[in-house]
Amino acid sequence: MITQEALQFLEDLIANNNTDWMHANKKRYDQYKKDYHAFIAGLLAEMKQLDPKLDDLEVKNCTFRINRDIRFSKDKSPYKTNMGVWFTQNKFQKNSPGYYVHFEKGNCFVAGGVWCPEPAQLKQIRREIAFFYDDLEKIVADAAFKKEYGDLSREADNVLKKAPKDFDPNHPAIEFLKLKSFTASQSIDEKLFTDKNFNKTVAQKLIALKPLNDFLYRALETEE
Repeated sequence: MITQEALQFLEDLIANNNTDWMHANKKRYDQYKKDYHAFIAGLLAEMKQLDPKLDDLEVKNCTFRINRDIRFSKDKSPYKTNMGVWFTQNKFQKNSPGYYVHFEKGNCFVAGGVWCPEPAQLKQIRREIAFFYDDLEKIVADAAFKKEYGDLSREADNVLKKAPKDFDPNHPAIEFLKLKSFTASQSIDEKLFTDKNFNKTVAQKLIALKPLNDFLYRALETEE
């Protein structure tokens, strides 16, 4: 669980998203970071019991900087007003499968999988699906996965209108092959973040994604 003080800091930051306020509240920010890291440590310890691929992770591997990248954004607010946690199955590989937890006022959720893989990685994943789509179908049809996530995320901007290059439009897994990211997500109540059972409750939601992550991990680790 996260402290009320940490959440209050984020709420105050929404109304005061500027460097002057941040500098004036440096002590509060320092305490926020401690609470944020402690929050990650508790959930990571719970997740390591359920997914051995996370054993090498440390808290520092799971954090996000509070500073926003505003170089190409119309919104010049310098700081993020959300809190994210990322548990990756391979900390040395970009876009390795993993689990994500997001706190944001009015938009809290858990998710996992591989988001926006590089072209070479996308090719690897699609190749794995093409040959072993029955494995992926079983994962998505599994009762635990269906209960928590329903299906893979299929927003319009995440799905190609036509079959990807070099793949048969009539392939039995074409609806999987059209995906550009391979993720699933579930909204959660923000009140859960301050519940004493947060770690166990959220870990059980996240671990329903493990078979999907393992499938994607296998795809990315398989040599040509």
